[in-house]
Amino acid sequence: MKLKSFVIFLICGGVMNLSFASELSPSETFRPRVGVGVLVEQEGKVLLGLRKGSHGAFTWAAPGGHLEFAEGVEECAKRELLEETGLRAVSCTLGPWVENVMENGKKHYITLFVIVNQFEGEIQLLEPNKCEGWQWFSWNELPQPLFSSLASFVDLHIRENSNKN
Repeated sequence: MKLKSFVIFLICGGVMNLSFASELSPSETFRPRVGVGVLVEQEGKVLLGLRKGSHGAFTWAAPGGHLEFAEGVEECAKRELLEETGLRAVSCTLGPWVENVMENGKKHYITLFVIVNQFEGEIQLLEPNKCEGWQWFSWNELPQPLFSSLASFVDLHIRENSNKN
């Protein structure tokens, strides 16, 4: 069974983006992972880094990572933000979630977004093996290509705002 890319909008406010380029055997067992994306906003701009050395290399993404066992979502967001950028989140708000199947159906992620509007510290590049550097971008002028979970978030955000008008 081969499927082309498509996006499903779920009633709960999430997006599922399925991208299959190969057939999956029914006997293969895959488990979804939970990622947390940290959307740091300041003066109408969002902080993004160019990924390297991992899946999604050469795409622009927000700080973030995997939710650890028994870790709260906001706790994970604060930890990942500090580990990657040196910024300390002062205020966190849980945002929407998205779902992506990527890398020819080999990876399945549920990504929970956390929005940070207040933070302390100066941006640092603390994981140079995973990121080329951090930059601020206007939501209206995002760089391309975007990491799949961020692209799904942007698609959801734009659709929600256009449906309100």
